[in-house]
Amino acid sequence: MAGWIIWLVVACGFGVGELLSGSGFFLAPFAIGAALAAAAASAAGEGVAAVVFLVASVLTLVAVRPLVTRRLLHGPALRTGAAALVGRSALVTQRISNHEGVGQVRIDGEVWTARSLDDHVIEPGARVEVIEIKGATALVME
Repeated sequence: MAGWIIWLVVACGFGVGELLSGSGFFLAPFAIGAALAAAAASAAGEGVAAVVFLVASVLTLVAVRPLVTRRLLHGPALRTGAAALVGRSALVTQRISNHEGVGQVRIDGEVWTARSLDDHVIEPGARVEVIEIKGATALVME
C-alpha cells in the first residue's frame, strides 16, 4: 500500500476522533499534519512525510490551538439584537414618566418604549443612554 494512502487514513482517523471527542481542537492539528504528510509522501517520499507531519502538527498545535480555544470559550465579540443597543445614545420622542407609564425613544431609527432607570421624568428632545433592554422596553438614563 502506498505511503500517502496510510497518511490519508491517519488524517481521517484524527479528524473523526476530533469530531467524536469534542476535545477542543486537540486532535485536529494532528489531522492537519497527517494530511500534509500525505501530500509530502506522494511528492517526496516517506522520510520527508514524517518530518512534515511532526513540524506541521507541532506548529498547528502551538500557533492555532490557542486561537481556536479562546474563540470557543469566549464566543463572538459581536453583540447582536437588543444586546447591541445597550450603551447606545437615544433621542426621547415622547415624555418618559414611569409613574404615568409613558415614554418612547428613538434608537438608530427605531422607536422603542422607554422607562427611566432612576424614576425621574425626561422630556422630549433629551439625549439619553440605553442602560438595559427588558423585553421591548429600553431602560434609559440621562
